[in-house]
Amino acid sequence: MSIPYLPHRFSPAELDAMRARYRAERERRIRPDGAGQYRRAAGEFGYYATDPYTERTERAPVHDRVEAVVIGGGFGGLVTGARLRQAGVQELRMIDEAGDFGGTWYWNRYPGLHCDVEATVYMPLLEEVGYVPKWRYAPGEEIRRHAVAIAEHFSLYDDALFHTRVTELRWDDDAAEWTVRTDRGDEFRSRYVVISSGTLTQPKLPGIPGIEDYRGHTFHTSRWDYGYTGGDQEGGLHKLADKKVGVVGTGATAIQIVPHLARDAEHLYVFQRTPSSVDVRDNRPTDPAWAASLRPGWQQERMENFLTIVTGGHADEDLIDDGWTATARLQRKLLTGSLDTNLSDEEREYLDEVADFRKMDQIRARVDQIVEDPAVAELLKPWYRYMCKRPTFSDHYLQAFNRPDVTLVDTADTGGITRMTETGVVVGETEYEVDCVIFATGFEVGISGVLSGTLPVHGRGGLPLLGHWRNGPRTLHGFYSHGFPNLFHLGSIQNAASVNFVHVLQEQATHIGAVVAEANKRGALRVEPTPEAEEAWAATIRETAPDNFKFQSECTPGYYNGEGKPRPVSFSYGPGPVAFHELLRGWRTEGGMDEVLVTA
Repeated sequence: MSIPYLPHRFSPAELDAMRARYRAERERRIRPDGAGQYRRAAGEFGYYATDPYTERTERAPVHDRVEAVVIGGGFGGLVTGARLRQAGVQELRMIDEAGDFGGTWYWNRYPGLHCDVEATVYMPLLEEVGYVPKWRYAPGEEIRRHAVAIAEHFSLYDDALFHTRVTELRWDDDAAEWTVRTDRGDEFRSRYVVISSGTLTQPKLPGIPGIEDYRGHTFHTSRWDYGYTGGDQEGGLHKLADKKVGVVGTGATAIQIVPHLARDAEHLYVFQRTPSSVDVRDNRPTDPAWAASLRPGWQQERMENFLTIVTGGHADEDLIDDGWTATARLQRKLLTGSLDTNLSDEEREYLDEVADFRKMDQIRARVDQIVEDPAVAELLKPWYRYMCKRPTFSDHYLQAFNRPDVTLVDTADTGGITRMTETGVVVGETEYEVDCVIFATGFEVGISGVLSGTLPVHGRGGLPLLGHWRNGPRTLHGFYSHGFPNLFHLGSIQNAASVNFVHVLQEQATHIGAVVAEANKRGALRVEPTPEAEEAWAATIRETAPDNFKFQSECTPGYYNGEGKPRPVSFSYGPGPVAFHELLRGWRTEGGMDEVLVTA
């Protein structure tokens, strides 16, 4: 079914044809097991018992007391640690399961790794550390090194515990402290606890029948095996020259690794269920003259400008001017409930849909321009709304399919890969013999240790946090809950999101630092919201949360919509992150601290 480039205004027949194509493509990919089609990358077919980058060293268990502990060494934890240092916290302990700081940028080191958000707004605390990124879209190693630089600048290595997983948090009301226990036998006390363990940390594998039978080499992209492939993050995978390689998955990670594998492997098979939308990347080195012209406050200005534009606000100038800011209108459905009230609901929905169709048609036209084989080009075209899947950007991915040693294997009509054998991957009745299978299948989404139950939290009277949240999250502003004093959460629950989530985490860290500083200034015994404050915030979330259930239900399956089974309820602050950050600033300066600081 071919649909030509869409005009400025569509006839009902043209709109119906496009909607029908989207529905048909969605139905080809829906599976009744939804997210159950995946399995955890652990256990008998797992890779994660050891850290491939840092050797684990034995140490004696820790039994002491600190003022604050931050669980998680990614950017959320790092920025929180920095803000706590600035708030005057000296006895600070950072804990992470990895061997060093960096979070996702510690674990992910695959070839071609870059961030898809411009580095000047993504990499936090650039001015504080005194660094200007070398590339517009920074490579993974540059980002990881920046994480280390933050930790060094704010003395976060002092008393840090790596290769350590927190196994329990329990509140002692008499001592007004938390008891923290870990898998290394540690048991210590802390006045404050901040949980920043992330929600995209646990790799997942497809539940392919026979996956355990395969006798070739396998690994997940988040544990790239350079010992097998050779090379490094810049490529040069010379050990694959005589290898047939299969890649499972075509999301944001595959977009980056496929060009390197295509160049270096004897033959590459890309197993695709749903193609990504692939727009222009246009990465380039940072202009030294531009970097030298920057004045104090430059990063915050760029961050605020980017956030304002991508969430539908107005700015006199687009300082970033990239694929994200150019498609801000198309992101509204997923990220914010802000509306143009000058339009009727019907006209607004029509214009949104038209803009979306035009952008996606442009992306499909780019596939035709680049990919030489018409049949392959047709398979690479995305037929869904723009924000149904995370958009991707590359100047090399589509070009890889012009190589004679690259084969695209479409799995949409077979419900994915049919099975694996000892020697290869089977789709339908066809077996593709491969020496190595690389799983670019992403992570479990939205499942932190707290929500999964792997980090049990017991508050006042032994009350389990998950029991307190049995009917949904109960917090004030997403940070803290009644009955769980001095416990702070970073993440997306009951606050606001953005495509640049590190900016959101920075605002959360700033808020936590300010609350802790004021608590210490007042000599507060506890930081804890009242039940009334919790309920009022829950009501605000219910009243303002964006209603994107219908939109996501019509999307092709992916992690944004629970593999075709979206949650009917959103826990996000509908007006969006700009309004949420303004709300927090106003709360801090207009007496809000009185709601949570308990002095007697």
